[in-house]
Amino acid sequence: MPYDPFKHHRRSIRLRGYDYTQAGAYFVTLLTHNRECRFGDVVNGEMHANALGQIIAECWDALPAHFPNVELDAFVVMPNHVHAIIVIVAMPRDGKGEAFFGLQFKPKNASPLQPTHAPPRGTQSGSIGAIIQNFKAVSTRKVNQSRKTAGTPVWHRNYYEHIIRNEKSLDAIRRYVENNPANWLHDEENPA
Repeated sequence: MPYDPFKHHRRSIRLRGYDYTQAGAYFVTLLTHNRECRFGDVVNGEMHANALGQIIAECWDALPAHFPNVELDAFVVMPNHVHAIIVIVAMPRDGKGEAFFGLQFKPKNASPLQPTHAPPRGTQSGSIGAIIQNFKAVSTRKVNQSRKTAGTPVWHRNYYEHIIRNEKSLDAIRRYVENNPANWLHDEENPA
């Protein structure tokens, strides 16, 4: 079937006009392909990552080595998804960054919405999209090497993100991420 832009369009779930390369804190959720439980089990409210879950955690922890403007905050691997807070820090000319919420993630002000003047073309370097794209590619390759299943999808094609605008929201999302294993029985991503 030939491409028809009126039928075959993908609507972005990103905030229109927002610059996802700017300093700020972001809450992201990534789902496994077909929501399959691949990364371990939750037992008595605690997540027990298997070898694949450990690979996912190692790949996440390695992000700052590849993206010097990235700081990692709360993170949890669940059986079929990952929740995380990622912080893009401003990179002044001296190369030393300062987190959006300051060194202890204290809010300076809310994330301003700044419209872009040109439409985006592909994934913008240094953006949340580029960081997640890199993470998914590297973790997929390592998981498939481990399982000897080259080319098998690991992740759902998209991801959920939320721009964290203040410290109150940051604290609430941190608690949500940290308590996610304890709430697994009631989680909408739990296939049981």
